[in-house]
Amino acid sequence: MTPVLDRIRVGSAPDSWGVWFPDDPRQVPWRRFLDEVAEAGYSWIELGPYGYLPTDPARLTDEVGRRNLRVSAGTVFTALHRGPAVWESTWEHVARVAALTRAMGARHLVVIPSFWRDDRTAEILEPPELTAEQWAHLTTGMERLGREVRETYGLDIVVHPHADTHLDTEAHVERFLDSTDPGLVSLCLDTGHYAYCGGDSVKLIETYGERIGYLHLKQVDPVVLADVVANGIPFGPAVRRGVMCEPPSGVPALEPVLTAAQGLGVDLFAIVEQDMYPCEPDRPLPVAVRTRRFLRSCGA
Repeated sequence: MTPVLDRIRVGSAPDSWGVWFPDDPRQVPWRRFLDEVAEAGYSWIELGPYGYLPTDPARLTDEVGRRNLRVSAGTVFTALHRGPAVWESTWEHVARVAALTRAMGARHLVVIPSFWRDDRTAEILEPPELTAEQWAHLTTGMERLGREVRETYGLDIVVHPHADTHLDTEAHVERFLDSTDPGLVSLCLDTGHYAYCGGDSVKLIETYGERIGYLHLKQVDPVVLADVVANGIPFGPAVRRGVMCEPPSGVPALEPVLTAAQGLGVDLFAIVEQDMYPCEPDRPLPVAVRTRRFLRSCGA
């Protein structure tokens, strides 16, 4: 008998349609994304890169409403480990996204740390390990961001560990959680990125469950990942090689992750993010339909 995962709210995101940038000729147009995500059976979406979907709240409200869609979160990119000098430019970016996110009735802001390696060119931008001072900047900066986003926009930040950022491995994620205020900073657990970086999503939920505020669902192909790790391949080229694969063919198994998340006893968004940049325009919809069917079979 299929379990009923009634605390899990499933959605998808522009990322599942190969969208990584606000404007890119290799990406599907935004109207097609909205049409197809609704057709695939999802009722929740994220905003994706700011500027991909219309940024006028009235127009976007009309566009998503006509398709019976609702917005779960916006996404921002930060480099808070660089210290107070980057705060003003960070807040300028955050404020635009947060205002639109709030206007769409969403309650979450997904916060992604900056890449230490360029995901397009593979250029090494910074050392992959932070210094003690940079760790302090990162943690205090995220706490400040959490406080000010909540006070100004009524949103909760959920910080997203991500491949090729300083917040990636189990050790880094645990250090970050142990160093930040649970009242201000929650985690967006991306099952694919965490597995990509060697982490165990179920273990993290069981150990730090009260810090999990949001989920991204994806899987990695262990064979491709082994080659990526062995050869030090950057994230962008790894995605082009198919390191993120269609469920349920990869790892981690999503049923135990969803069951563990349900066991937390709180309502959680679980947003499918099928990294496929770039991809053929006709590829995403069938994948999205099959993924939604698979998640229903898990009870979500």
